[in-house]
Amino acid sequence: MLAVLAMTAFAPPPIEHETVEVNGVRLHYARSGSGPLIVFLHGFPEFWYAWKNQLDEFGHNHLAVAPDMRGYNLSSKPAAVEDYRMPLLVADVRALATKLGASANRKFVLVGHDWGGAVAWAYAMAHPDTLDRLVIVNAPHPAVFLRELRANPAQQKASQYMLMFRGPDAEATLSANGHEMLVRAVMGQGLKDGHFTEADKNAYIEAWSQPGALTGGLNYYRAAQVGPPGSASAPPSESNLPTAKVTVPTLVIWGEKDTALLTGNLDGLDAHVPQLTIRRIPEGSHWVVHEQPDLVNRHIREFIRR
Repeated sequence: MLAVLAMTAFAPPPIEHETVEVNGVRLHYARSGSGPLIVFLHGFPEFWYAWKNQLDEFGHNHLAVAPDMRGYNLSSKPAAVEDYRMPLLVADVRALATKLGASANRKFVLVGHDWGGAVAWAYAMAHPDTLDRLVIVNAPHPAVFLRELRANPAQQKASQYMLMFRGPDAEATLSANGHEMLVRAVMGQGLKDGHFTEADKNAYIEAWSQPGALTGGLNYYRAAQVGPPGSASAPPSESNLPTAKVTVPTLVIWGEKDTALLTGNLDGLDAHVPQLTIRRIPEGSHWVVHEQPDLVNRHIREFIRR
């Protein structure tokens, strides 16, 4: 009986699913637990499921929430590219957090990876008064990424995929042969190493197969129009960036084997983020959240306990 009680006490709370109308769109989100709010934002080509290990972990003593960002999985998928501009993505997060009880008097923790990290950076610049902590996983600060795209040949080469993602054939290319390219990019090695299961693979394919979902995710790239020099559009000028300074205490977790977003994006970051903590994971790739979830969770928990 004692063993059963102990297992029950440490079992993660259930993950529940809800939808909410905010900022003119319907957002689906997964939630776990209760307590101080912590919001997890996924990137491309993922969805709320990317954070399932974090929902299990932080649901023990937080209200842990992972939305499907607009354009993804079960959330609304506006048709126009301009509906994916950064101010609208930031407004989605602000409205969702407010619905969940966040305010200037009830600050929350925001965690983002990849495009979710880009939105989290922009949110922290726009609404620092609502955040207690910011956590970024393999997502470059916009001013630093602009510098790297302009001056670092290695990052320019690594970013060439953005041109294909913005092109008219991207959906057909990525969905061909049962989304083979996406499966290989996200979980090819992970399936071999056990970081992903066949059930995970099927969940991702189901999310990618939702009508309009691939286009919604790709529209983040099309709306941002960011790419290496020589592309159809130049990197945005600094005058078009949000205020670059991030005043919120910030943890950046970086898998150093990321082949798309290189470690040069960490150089000089402290000039833009005065209260900065960096945790490098040498064996982690862009998908470090899946590869080393316990280590990622430990870094986040240590940081928000300070």
